[in-house]
Amino acid sequence: MRTRLPGIALALLSLPVAANAAEVNVYSLRQPELVQPLFDAFTAETGIEVNVAFVEKGMVERLQSEGDRSPADLVLTVDIARLSQIVDAGVTQPVLSDVLTANIPAEFRDPANQWFGLTSRARIIYASRDRVEDGEVTTYEDLTNPKWQGRICTRPGTHDYNLGLMAAMIVHKGSAAAKEWATGLRSNLARKPEGNDRAQVKSIWAGECDISLGNTYYMGEMLADPEQTEWANAVRIIYPTFEGGGTHVNVSGMAMTKAAPNHDDALKLMEFLSSDAAQAIYAETNHEFPVKPGVARSALVASWGEFTPDNLNLMDVAAKRPEALKLMEEVNFDG
Repeated sequence: MRTRLPGIALALLSLPVAANAAEVNVYSLRQPELVQPLFDAFTAETGIEVNVAFVEKGMVERLQSEGDRSPADLVLTVDIARLSQIVDAGVTQPVLSDVLTANIPAEFRDPANQWFGLTSRARIIYASRDRVEDGEVTTYEDLTNPKWQGRICTRPGTHDYNLGLMAAMIVHKGSAAAKEWATGLRSNLARKPEGNDRAQVKSIWAGECDISLGNTYYMGEMLADPEQTEWANAVRIIYPTFEGGGTHVNVSGMAMTKAAPNHDDALKLMEFLSSDAAQAIYAETNHEFPVKPGVARSALVASWGEFTPDNLNLMDVAAKRPEALKLMEEVNFDG
């Protein structure tokens, strides 16, 4: 029987797991409802059960504390910085798989085979359909234009999604220019940064601001929620670019833990998650961009238009995360 395990302190996953059990234990930062359809499909195909622990905070610390006794086989998380942090903590192991190498392009996996991307998402602009004209904002740098003073909403600048964007700005423009950009963006905020990406769209719908930063897949989530559909319909998606670059993209991904008591079955799950079938589920249910070439976006996501992804190396972006946090704190972005 499959057990869905919310929360952080999960009794089942603290118990020893037989190495030959036909099951895989996953620590996931992703909400269980987002990944359960994938695990259901994997179990239906292989007979291998998947036990999921939703670990919202402290995943690295938990794995370090558990050490070789950890029941976790795989971790699923979002953002290249978090993937890099897990690897840097020494709690993962390299995975050699011809299937993963064939299915996941090099730009979406660790050169040392420690982490593998599963989906990508773009950090875009949600713009009011009524109060923002086509072509008024086309780049991330445009967000510092004084005409947007008091018209921008965003979640905290110290959140991983915004730190990823800031880190990419540092790679593109250098520290001084990135700090100037963060200062200009802060001066245009309509209110103190708070809430998640959907909360910003709600504020646009309510007339509290005109544009916001957000990840693409939130549009799909809002359209699927009767209470939030009206918010979604109040905005349109704009794919901004860096001046001289493309649209900022980030990843969700996976890694095998160093302990991995069910190594072989865990590898089967990793390979399944990179397959056409799983990538299509990601596309349809999570409104994200598949990383496997040849797997189409959902019709809904395709309707949002085409864009040119930025070509920065994600490892270079991850390396600038500490500096991005430092600069955001220096400009008191969330103050």
